[in-house]
Amino acid sequence: MSVDVLPGRAGLPRSLPRQPFQGGAAAVPASTCSACHLRQLCLPCGMTPPEVKQLDSLMFRRHSIRAGQTLYRQGDAFKFIYASRGGMFKSDMALNDGRGQVSGFHMAGEQVGLDGVASGRHSTTATALEDTEVCAIPYAGLAGKMAQSAGTLNLLGRLMSQQIVQEHNLMMLLGSMSAEERLAAFLLNLAARLKARGYSASEFHLRMTRADIGSYLGMTIETVSRTFSAFQKQGLLGVAKRHVRILDMDGLKRTLGSHMH
Repeated sequence: MSVDVLPGRAGLPRSLPRQPFQGGAAAVPASTCSACHLRQLCLPCGMTPPEVKQLDSLMFRRHSIRAGQTLYRQGDAFKFIYASRGGMFKSDMALNDGRGQVSGFHMAGEQVGLDGVASGRHSTTATALEDTEVCAIPYAGLAGKMAQSAGTLNLLGRLMSQQIVQEHNLMMLLGSMSAEERLAAFLLNLAARLKARGYSASEFHLRMTRADIGSYLGMTIETVSRTFSAFQKQGLLGVAKRHVRILDMDGLKRTLGSHMH
């Protein structure tokens, strides 16, 4: 399950018109994986120094993304894998009946855009939920490195495996859990990933709306609100709008019960 939340940056606007990302329009100097503070969470994780240098040679660039701006839209040609350097992105797709479905949230050190590998076109739309930066990694260049380095080939396998696990977890959420279990899983996953990035696992600010949470978890916004209220009454959470404090981590885990794995 891919759920992303990071503390925001003071003074940055929270809402801008939904504008498509123009590759290169907001580019900043080229970045390298070996010099990045997120390298233990992002693409270089598990790679040897020579293999990381292979990634560095791609000379991909960082791009500033404003809140509300899209990296790509559903149906766009697949050209880049994007690595988030902070903030949060939301992936969603338009269903045949006209409804929308949130399929994931992506945070610092995670990759966005892998949905385009199979068909050459993106199956989702990725939107920044706050001002942030991404590294745009050209897939053609990455594929070329695979022929030269087993580590780079293994990297793509690891990325695709993560995508499969995320989709499996979402199917489990939608198919076998109660509303309480779904929200508990959501919050516990969020807490664990924040802790891995050096942030508090027990107190954080949600960047997604309750409507987004409901869409992702297969719940109405009313059910999401009722479940948050129920957790508050049970003493599991303290909630003030989007600010959440986990007061009883063990109790939240007990709510998840047999699905704890």
